[in-house]
Amino acid sequence: MNTLTAPHRSWPLRQPIAFLVLAAIVWLGLYQTLNPTAEALVAAMPVDRASHLGSALQFFFYDTPKVLMLLTGVVFVMGMVNSYFTPERTRALLAGRTEGVANVMAASLGIVTPFCSCSAVPLFIGFVQAGVPLGVTFSFLISAPMVNEVALTLLFGMFGWKVALLYMGLGLSVAIVAGWVIGRLKMESYLEDWVRDMPRTSAQFEDGGATLADRIQGGFAAVREIVGRVWPYILGGIALGALIHGYVPEDFMASFMGREAWWSVPLAVVIGVPMYTNAAGVIPIVQALLAKGAALGTVLAFMMSVIALSLPEMIILRKVLKVRLIATFVGVVATGILMVGYVFNAVL
Repeated sequence: MNTLTAPHRSWPLRQPIAFLVLAAIVWLGLYQTLNPTAEALVAAMPVDRASHLGSALQFFFYDTPKVLMLLTGVVFVMGMVNSYFTPERTRALLAGRTEGVANVMAASLGIVTPFCSCSAVPLFIGFVQAGVPLGVTFSFLISAPMVNEVALTLLFGMFGWKVALLYMGLGLSVAIVAGWVIGRLKMESYLEDWVRDMPRTSAQFEDGGATLADRIQGGFAAVREIVGRVWPYILGGIALGALIHGYVPEDFMASFMGREAWWSVPLAVVIGVPMYTNAAGVIPIVQALLAKGAALGTVLAFMMSVIALSLPEMIILRKVLKVRLIATFVGVVATGILMVGYVFNAVL
C-alpha cells in the first residue's frame, strides 16, 4: 500500500487515535441535535406541524441528516475494517472448505465485506478460479449485499438492536440455506462455458502490514466512494418515505401490507425485485411503511427482495450464469424470503 511519509501526513494521519476519539465525540454531539433541529426548521416554516405537510417535512428534515450521518459513520469504520478483507483474502478463506461449514463462513463474511452487485461478476470469476464450491459462492453473493453493515447500522439506528439482530439472523439463514440448496443441485454445468473452462488458481493472500493511519485513509476512501454513489438513492428513499409518513392513511397501508392479507408477502417480493436501490435507500421507506401499519414480515420480505434479488444484479450475473441457474437462484432465494415474511407475520 502506498502511504504518505510522516512529515507530509495531515493531522488525522499523524495522530490517528486522537482523530478517531475527537471524530466520535463530534459525531455523537451532532446526532443528538437532529430531532430538535428538524422540529425548529418545521416551526420556522409557514406550515402547521400537525398537518400532512408538516409531518412529511419533519420526517424529511430529521431522517435525511440521520441516515447520512449513520451511513457516513459506518462506512468509514467498515472502510477501515475492510482493509483486512480484500477479494484475495476472502477467496483464500473460502477455498478448500467443505460445504455446510463453508456456507456459514461465506454468509458471515458477507456481512463485513464491501462487495455489492456491481462486484458480482469479478467476484464470481475469482471464486470459481479459486475452487470455491458453487453453493458456497452463492451464500456469499446473497449475504454480501443483503446483510451488509449499512443495512444493519441503519436498522439499529431507526428500530433498535432487536430488529437489527432479527434482520441479520434472517438474512444469514436465507443466504446459508439457499447456497446449500443450490450446491446440492449440482448445477455447475449451467455456468457459462467460458467461466467453467477457466484454469484454476491457488487462493493466497499477503498481509500488507497496513498501519492505523493507512486504515483511516481507507475509511475516507470508502466514504467518498460509497456515500458519493448512494446519496441520490437515500434522498429519493427518504422523500418517498416522507410522503408515505405524511399523506398515506394507516388503514390504507394496513389493508394490503398487513397480516390479514395473505397475498401481501408475495406482492411485496414482486414489487421489490425490479426496484433499483440499496439498503440505504430502502430503509427510510421501510420505516414509513411500518409506522403506517404494515406488517413487519411483509416489510422485511420487501426489503430483502429489493436488496438480494434486484434486477440489475440478475442482469450482471447473466454474463457468467445460464438462464436456468439464474432462475434457480431467484426461486430458491425468493422461497426463503417468502417463508421469512409469513413466519414473522404469524408470530409477531
